[in-house]
Amino acid sequence: MAPQSSQAPLEFGGPLGAAVLLLLLPATMIHLLLVARSGPARLLGPPPYLPGLEALWSPRALLLLLGWLGLQAALYLLPARQVAEGQELKDKSRLRYPINGFQALVLTALLVVLGLAAGLPLRALPDMLLPLAFAATLTAFVFSLLLYLKAQAAPASALAPGGKSGNPIYDFFLGRELNPRIYSFDFKYFCELRPGLIGWVLINLALLLQEAELRGSPSLAMWLVNGFQLLYVADALWNEEAVLTTMDITHDGFGFMLAFGDLAWVPFTYSLQAQFLLHHPQPLGLPMASAICLLNAVGYYIFRGANSQKNTFRKNPSDPRVADLETIPTATGRRLLVSGWWGMVRHPNYLGDLLMALAWSLPCGLSHLLPYFYIIYFTALLVHREARDERQCLQKYGRAWLEYCRRVPHRIVPYVY
Repeated sequence: MAPQSSQAPLEFGGPLGAAVLLLLLPATMIHLLLVARSGPARLLGPPPYLPGLEALWSPRALLLLLGWLGLQAALYLLPARQVAEGQELKDKSRLRYPINGFQALVLTALLVVLGLAAGLPLRALPDMLLPLAFAATLTAFVFSLLLYLKAQAAPASALAPGGKSGNPIYDFFLGRELNPRIYSFDFKYFCELRPGLIGWVLINLALLLQEAELRGSPSLAMWLVNGFQLLYVADALWNEEAVLTTMDITHDGFGFMLAFGDLAWVPFTYSLQAQFLLHHPQPLGLPMASAICLLNAVGYYIFRGANSQKNTFRKNPSDPRVADLETIPTATGRRLLVSGWWGMVRHPNYLGDLLMALAWSLPCGLSHLLPYFYIIYFTALLVHREARDERQCLQKYGRAWLEYCRRVPHRIVPYVY
């Protein structure tokens, strides 16, 4: 009998799908940047123009990007308030990770405040988004190539389940090595939350400052978008340890998919609402603003409550906050929560995420589809991620997972999906 392959089933359409995404994702990001500043701002229409190389390439933008990555790397290396252990690896070891992402956010904010006081022209940043996005894309390609080459010397135990297909395009896209490191510097963990998320709120701030310069003061809609998204980023970095149990860290290799997503896609597409508002100001009254704030608060309450409950249970099932919750035993020795937030739907944190995504888009009004790209894309992403989660949990927990699905039949939205 032939030995069974440890390669996970191919995802994203296999090598052909990976090749398409290598081109489609950067092209989509550039398209969004172009149409956000155009008059019609049509999401589904052609861009107002096709930029030439002179509009995309800027040595200054590349230096700014590399300087930003260097700053965040330096903040990563500062002493951490705590060091956490990751999940157990194939060789039974556990990697250690500094928990200082929120510290990096605060120190970055202090540096920005000092820079603005000294005359830092941050409001000029929105005019450089296109070359900065292009520089981030080039950096992601080069970085992913170096990661792919580094993985050739990695032992089999260090490779990700999906990164051993043998097809170079597919493995380049998905990532071969699970936790690529140089000494204690973990590239995937560093990129996951820091340069992209902090860069996202910095771009938002620059857009707010430019709007204040153009119109005398930032609009209420711009304030809401900045505030909502800053809360989301601050929450992610305050709860940084929770990322150690996510699929990105425990399952996916570090290749172009995550490198481009972290370094380019997140800061330049997640700031789309603020980009839209700068070029297409929208009136927003206090009653509607209050309703949008309530929607964001409900989404955040569900998102944070579900994630905190899950993380508390994973760390200590005997914690008084979760000890009374009903569970299902599994063959692995772990137990599945079947009450509380996780008895409502199988992915309550995704529901909270989607409600917040809607709240981020509503300040942009209803006249354009473009600001709603994020929630459309994010819905597709979470549905796809939920399907990946389901497959892995079924494989890992077997009958216990089937029982959980029977007890909790809805995936993300109660009584709908």
